[in-house]
Order: sequence, then structure tokens, then C-alpha cells
Amino acid sequence: MTSLRPLGNSGLKVFPLALGGNVFGWTADRDTTFAVLDAYTEAGGNFIDTADAYSAWVPGNEGGESETLIGAWLSGRSRRDDVVVATKGGAHPEYKGLSATTIKGAAEASLRRLGTDHIDLYYTHFDDETVPVEEIIGALDELVKAGKVREIAASNISPERLKASLEFSEREGLARYVALQPHYNLVSRDTYEGALQDTAAAEGLAAVPYFALASGFLTGKYRPGTAVRSARAEGAGKHLETERGRKVLGALDKVAQEHDAEIATVALAWLASRPTVAAPIASARTVGQLPALVAVAGLELTEGQLAELTEASA
Repeated sequence: MTSLRPLGNSGLKVFPLALGGNVFGWTADRDTTFAVLDAYTEAGGNFIDTADAYSAWVPGNEGGESETLIGAWLSGRSRRDDVVVATKGGAHPEYKGLSATTIKGAAEASLRRLGTDHIDLYYTHFDDETVPVEEIIGALDELVKAGKVREIAASNISPERLKASLEFSEREGLARYVALQPHYNLVSRDTYEGALQDTAAAEGLAAVPYFALASGFLTGKYRPGTAVRSARAEGAGKHLETERGRKVLGALDKVAQEHDAEIATVALAWLASRPTVAAPIASARTVGQLPALVAVAGLELTEGQLAELTEASA
């Protein structure tokens, strides 16, 4: 069995690839969602990432569709104790922001949809700078003390607000963030590297990066003159227009060939090797997309290959 990684200073241990649930209820229907979750856990995966807002952007959806499908799968497969379930609050259309009342209401709604009595890792989805960190941490601490949340984390937060949150938790002896979910990948490094990464490293936080494959660009399927039919094609394709994007693709092609590996696997392996990173997040809207993702657990890049990718992405 693939060895699991510790999630920062928490007691949670996770597979080195978090399965993104953003596609569940969007580009993956119920049957496909169940099949992807089955295949992921059969491959040794145990870390499922979702949010209460997934997928409110789809016409006809209200938000919470992903959590509902994951909850149905957990119940139908009796797998609750086998997986680490991470979800996020603060962006659902009915629970926007991070007031204490909103946080607690959003968490209760997530628990109902997931069909569970506890969330393993609960993120604030987007920081709400209109609310003092003391109020946010206080509300999250109440959820932890009530046994409804095991560990807390933050996504999309500034280094200053993160540091203030951690200092308040320490000073008052309250629940403390154990992880961050930053935007981070080979073609987007300045979204995490720098003050945010430095704070995470100094404070023992784990990073669980989203957009790990740059909306599909780092799978290698986007090439000059090639049209890709995907809900994310426009965003991913723009990287072809940059020198960095083209250099990264070239380096990925070379390293992938050296390992006889998929380009996506190599991109994830680089990310998984970075300081503070516990597990990149990637989603699969079909079972066929999953093997390249979970293969990151068995791919070890050489120091030279890592340096080559790092240089290409500079």
C-alpha cells in the first residue's frame, strides 16, 4: 500500500493525491462520480476534496451537489471511516462570508449533505476581511469542540491574515489551521511561493494546492493547432501563448519520456515534491483520467529532473 503523508502537524494522514470533487454534479453525473470514487479508493486513495459551493455556477444547480453525491457514495459504500473528507465553507449562495453565524450554518448544511457527523478537514473557502480573524477562529473552534470538525484550514488567504489567525489561536488556545489550499502549479508559482509559503513552512502547515494541473494544461493535451473540447479549454489554452507555458511543456515531455509516464503524472510529482506540499488536488470527470493522477504516488523524479522542471517554470 502507498505510504500516506502526514497533513502538517495534524493527526490526519493522506494519500499524495487529493481527489477534487468540483466535477461531481457538474461534468460527472452520479454514476460516473461513484465509479471515479470507487477507482480512486481502490488505488489506495483516501483524500477527497470538495466545497459547499460546488457546483452553484451550473445553470439549475444550487450548490452542494458535489457534497450530496459524495455523501451518497460514502453511505452506499460504507466507506466513511476509510477516507479523509475535506470541504470548504463561505462561498455557498446561501452561506456567503465568514461571520460566526454563517460559518456554523454552512458547516451544518455540509454535514447534512455529506450524511456524516463530522468533517475531517474544514476550510474557509475565501477569506472575508470584513470579519475579524478572532470571530472566524472562534466559530471554527466551536465546531471542533463540538466534534463536528476534526481539523481546520484556510484557502485563498493573505499571509498577513493567516499569520494573525495563527497568532490568535496560539494566544487563546483555540483550534489552529493545519493546512492551506493555495493556487499553485508549474505555470503559477507566485500564487503561493513567497510570503505565504514561508509562513506555512515556519508554522508547520501543509499545502494542498488547487489548479494543480492548471485546468488541464499540464496534462499535455493542449498543443498549438489542437482544439480541445472541455469546459475549461479557454482558461487552460491561454498558457500556450506564454513562453513559460511552452518551456514547461517541453520539460514535461522530456521527463515523461524518461520515465515512460504521463505528462500529468510528472507535473503532479513536481508539485508533490515542493516544500510544504502534502498532496496536490486533481479531479477526474471519467475513470479513464484517474490512472495518470494516482500514479503520482509511485513516481519519484530525480534531483536533476526536478531542477529542470523548476528552471523551465521560473
